Amino acid sequence: MIKFLFLEGHSELQLNYYSESCPNAEEIVKQTVITLYKEHGNTAVSWLRTLFHDCMVKSCDASILLESINGIQSEKISKRNMGMRNFKYINTIKDALESSCPMTVSCADLVALAARDGIVMLGGPHIEMKTGRKDSKESHLAIIDAMLPNHNDSMLYVLDRFQSVGIDVEGTVALLGAHSVGRVHCINLVDRLYPTADPTLDPNFAEYLKRRCPHPDPNPLAVEYSRSDLQTPMILDNMYYKNIKNNKGLLIVDQQLVSNPITSPYVDKMAADNDYFHDQFAKALLTLSENNPISEEEGEVRKDCRFVNHN
Repeated sequence: MIKFLFLEGHSELQLNYYSESCPNAEEIVKQTVITLYKEHGNTAVSWLRTLFHDCMVKSCDASILLESINGIQSEKISKRNMGMRNFKYINTIKDALESSCPMTVSCADLVALAARDGIVMLGGPHIEMKTGRKDSKESHLAIIDAMLPNHNDSMLYVLDRFQSVGIDVEGTVALLGAHSVGRVHCINLVDRLYPTADPTLDPNFAEYLKRRCPHPDPNPLAVEYSRSDLQTPMILDNMYYKNIKNNKGLLIVDQQLVSNPITSPYVDKMAADNDYFHDQFAKALLTLSENNPISEEEGEVRKDCRFVNHN
């Protein structure tokens, strides 16, 4: 049974939205994501991160993909979006869609579907994701800092931000499990290493991180980073929770998940049961992917994900 999301002034998301207008849309995205993953494995992590950075800021509307041009200031220039990459391959997916169904599939749906398929490539759960999103005609750069939680914010603030988009404590703990894959730039780590190592870090792990990040003031343009999870760095699994329970979390927010009594029981449950983690991750990501879809009147289907259409 197809479920509709009815919100006044908002679009209606549904399963198989493109079944008539572009029947192969979801398969085109899936096959292109698989091809890109085989060529550039880290693209799968990028699709997941792009969804988060898009949907947490006002709406899942592909605003993060807009470039700075014609009065628009790109969200990509925000410090909160530092290290985001592989945007050029979004054009690859969009080109494949445009070849089959011109001006039909929105970039916002592309972001959601690519994340869904990327998660499978990373060994995560398959998520039945609704479509029908429209693309924003404006950037939300001015409000990013207020809406996107930072790695060194308090856990209460992080929980509040996720609650604002309908994600509860359990879901927040699960979504932070995305830190199981990918990497963290040294610029976000050095505060825990210098001038002295954070005492909540495992001492041997702290020494490893100092070798990865040997300077207290790293060059933001340099490729200096640590993997989030050394054991299974490209698998979306519950190793993240096992690591943070052993004081091997990279970021302050990771450590707070363990030390905060509100979140720590869920950390224990997810560390003990990978299926439970996957179930809660899928549920929370689905909620995030449906955040505040804009109406057809407000939005559009961009021909090129980087630019608003010229009417």
